[in-house]
Amino acid sequence: MSAQPKQHWTAEEYLTFERAHIERHELIDGEIIMMSGASRAHNLIVVNTGSSLHRQLRTSACEVYTTDMRVRISDRHYGYPDVVIVCGDPVFEDEVVDTLLNPTVVMEVLSPSTMQYDRAGKFAGYRTLASLREYITITQDERRLEHFVRQNNNQWLLTDVIGKGAQVTLESIGCTLILDEIYEKVLFDSA
Repeated sequence: MSAQPKQHWTAEEYLTFERAHIERHELIDGEIIMMSGASRAHNLIVVNTGSSLHRQLRTSACEVYTTDMRVRISDRHYGYPDVVIVCGDPVFEDEVVDTLLNPTVVMEVLSPSTMQYDRAGKFAGYRTLASLREYITITQDERRLEHFVRQNNNQWLLTDVIGKGAQVTLESIGCTLILDEIYEKVLFDSA
């Protein structure tokens, strides 16, 4: 007996499916993947980060979205970043205005189940977006983030930001993330 072949969804089929469901799903290489729930730490980090950026960008031409703004990475790949910022005029897939095409900054809070994909496959996809200037991964179990910045030669420069009191400047949007703020109320295992 052979395994059932996987269905490969088109962008149009995926968007019709996704908009009809309460649960969120990503489209990865034409396959629909249901997103799992997030931990307390994950939720706190997303809210703290989004709140900090919103506060800093209130009077700018930038908008901050968290968790529910879908981003089109390609016609076979759609994702839901934990935090996404767009500066200037946002461009959307269609008149429904729920799928962003031109993110400036994308942030992913790393979960044990998605860590490898967020650092490799998802980042590889995001790098194809000409609008993307910075990509940040935020670890849940320690004060640490990885800050990737697109260089003029289209290479990406990584800065590892670690520990109490550490901070990073996001040049493309003129903001500073202070690790103590984004990890506010997050408890770390002492083991």
